[in-house]
Amino acid sequence: MNTVSTLLQQKQSGDIITMLTAYDYTTAKIMDECGVNSILIGDSLGMVMLGYENTLPVTMEDMIYHTKAVSRGAKNAFVVADMPFMSYQVSVQEAVANAGRLIKEGGANAVKLEGGADVCDRISAIVKSSIPVVAHLGLTPQSVNAFGGFKVQGKDFEHAKKLIADAIKIQEAGACAVVLEGIPAKLAEIITEKLAIPTIGIGAGNGCDGQVLVYQDMLGLTTGHIPKFAKCFADVGNLMRKGIQDYITETKLKSFPSQAHSYSIDDKIIEQLKEEF
Repeated sequence: MNTVSTLLQQKQSGDIITMLTAYDYTTAKIMDECGVNSILIGDSLGMVMLGYENTLPVTMEDMIYHTKAVSRGAKNAFVVADMPFMSYQVSVQEAVANAGRLIKEGGANAVKLEGGADVCDRISAIVKSSIPVVAHLGLTPQSVNAFGGFKVQGKDFEHAKKLIADAIKIQEAGACAVVLEGIPAKLAEIITEKLAIPTIGIGAGNGCDGQVLVYQDMLGLTTGHIPKFAKCFADVGNLMRKGIQDYITETKLKSFPSQAHSYSIDDKIIEQLKEEF
């Protein structure tokens, strides 16, 4: 069973933490059986599951629904649920209440929220409510409008310095781990060395304590723009397309369902039925 403590032990021993996103029971169950350390129900579901252009329209109800499904399938992985846009920004009280819903209703083991020094009061309050918090720094998707798009962060001295300072502050606020997204690899290495808590990278090089990918990117299910940091480990998308196309062809030719996929009945009964009707 993966916990806050086991993830910390992995950092300390140099055992790289593996994390993937999941949004449904079946996918989470397969990932769990494969031995992934942590599963993230990301608000990325807005794009990959719901078809939005970004994560901003995702609601608490969306997150709770998908977190429930994932938590039923994941018996060993550490389940982390994203706090969606405006679920923690308004006030500390709302942040704690919404974090509590993801744990109590959704069944998550921890919540994740974006931001640095500006959300430390939220992190501290949530942690004081006995809810583990994973922080998220760098390219934070909920800030897409403020950033002017999905852009690499921390490339100049001042921004890089702020990311390091923010990482230290969120650790002091009580975060149990931090996701580093879309930042230079060498900067991620510095942050990883400075922190006692695990760093999970996505587009942050291999110097982090762990890695996370959106599973649609990892399995070739994404259409359109593919992020530079995403690697396709199995071309499931084309395999699915072939399977669906073969199904359509065989169904139209009536070669499916064949006798092997059908149930039988005694011919005498059929004859009696024909006589009766």
